[in-house]
Amino acid sequence: RLIEEKKPEIVLSGATPIGRSFMPRVAVRLRTGLAADCTSLVIEKETGNLLQVKPAYGGNIMATIICPDHRPQMTTVRPGVLKKGCYDPERKGEIIPVPAGGLSSRTEVLETVKESRECMIKIEEASVIIAGGRGMGDEKGFRSLDELAELLGGVVGATRPPVDDGWINHDHQIGQTGKAICPRIYVACGISGAVQHTVGVQAGDMVIAINKNPEAPIFDIATHGIVGDVKEVLPLLIRKIKEAKA
Repeated sequence: RLIEEKKPEIVLSGATPIGRSFMPRVAVRLRTGLAADCTSLVIEKETGNLLQVKPAYGGNIMATIICPDHRPQMTTVRPGVLKKGCYDPERKGEIIPVPAGGLSSRTEVLETVKESRECMIKIEEASVIIAGGRGMGDEKGFRSLDELAELLGGVVGATRPPVDDGWINHDHQIGQTGKAICPRIYVACGISGAVQHTVGVQAGDMVIAINKNPEAPIFDIATHGIVGDVKEVLPLLIRKIKEAKA
């Protein structure tokens, strides 16, 4: 009712569990299109169309989707992929309270259960992430990332192979089948940089890549690259940070 009354050009929602299930139903009711799980949004000045960018074909390409013939243009956006905007005192917005009278819920809360501390990780909200891939070798090698993460006040992330091998749980997975992140500092250790992983990385100020293959795609998105064996580089990096802190 609100969309039909206000007739907006664009309707946005987070690609959360609720957004992913609820917004497609709204789009069907309005007889318009919806691009789901987008990682970037741009408005085309000439037409006013919303350019909705999202991974396609298993993450092998980035598709740009438009909805030129129907309004509103609707999209759900992956949490954590868009950078926070800079405050502009010249721009003013208006908050419009909307009464939701006559609506009722058929859901009843029977019990509230607290998640375990390990499951409470919100990697998409972290400002510093130390991530490891298959290049860490084994679970013992992967756990060496914990020390670096603790030194930098960050959290540990992973590509899909370490998660599949049981080295870390899925809450820490970054990429197309995991979380989308936008940290201030991202350290990629032993990660080749396949598009299925990098599509989930919208890093801020610094991306540090450590890989022994100088042609690894991860260096294409890195601001700082170290070509070398991560098992040799990581202990040196940890030692230097400890010296600097001392």
